[in-house]
Order: sequence, then C-alpha cells, then structure tokens
Amino acid sequence: MRAVVQRIYNGSVKVEDRLVSEITRGLLVYLGVKEGDEEKDMEYLAEKVSGLRIYEDDQGKMNLSVKDKEYEIMVISQFTLYGDVRKGKRPSFTDAARPEEGRRLYEAFVKRLQSFGFEVATGEFGAHMEINYTNDGPVTILLDSEKVF
Repeated sequence: MRAVVQRIYNGSVKVEDRLVSEITRGLLVYLGVKEGDEEKDMEYLAEKVSGLRIYEDDQGKMNLSVKDKEYEIMVISQFTLYGDVRKGKRPSFTDAARPEEGRRLYEAFVKRLQSFGFEVATGEFGAHMEINYTNDGPVTILLDSEKVF
C-alpha cells in the first residue's frame, strides 16, 4: 500500500461539478492499494500518517503531527500510484488491487483514521474527481507499507 501525503492549507473534491467534501488545514493523502495488500499494510500506513511529525513546533522544527495540531485529513483513492512505466511510456497498472479489494482497504483506512479521532474527508472511490488544494510548504512525504522508500 502506498500513500503520498501533502501538508495543505485547504482542500476540496468535486465530482461532476458537485462538491463532495472539503477540509481547511491538514493533510491530503493519496492512497494506492496493491494486489496482495492486507489489513497489516493498512494499519501500518494509518499509524504512519496519523503520527507524521511534519508540522513545526515553537522552535521551527518539524516535531508536531496532524493530531497535535488538531487538523483534518482528506483521503483520495489513487490506483495510479501503482502505475509502472519501467517498460515504455504507457503505465501498466497490473500491480494495483482489483477495485473491490481496493475499495475495502481504502474504506478501512478511512475508518482507522476516524477511530484515532480525526475528521476525515474523502472523494468518491472510482470516480473521476477534481481535487483542489493549496500546498503548505510544500511538504510532500512518500510512504509504502513494504518500506521501499
């Protein structure tokens, strides 16, 4: 399972010109599920995301988490995080989980973050979405449950 985590000032998601969700300050998490991912992968990433110390403390050091700051989290499903372009220029998505499994682990990830006390906004799984946000920093962190980066 992979996540691209961005610190943002605000974010919103639209589907077919309809506002689906929005947050003020917090994290935008693009989440990709790989074929063979399990609950332990979801748990690992939920723990990592919720505890990432990427907000500055009084001394200007990144020592505070989204929980410490009492900010929100927006989670967007993005199977393209498993796009493989090592053999050409057209991505192959054979490593991405089948939609039903991707949805199950995506929804479990959202519920896990909510169980930690976060307000979690989401997009619509499988929909073509328009995502707008203002990056804060910019600060972007890549996470992988197999710890490849």
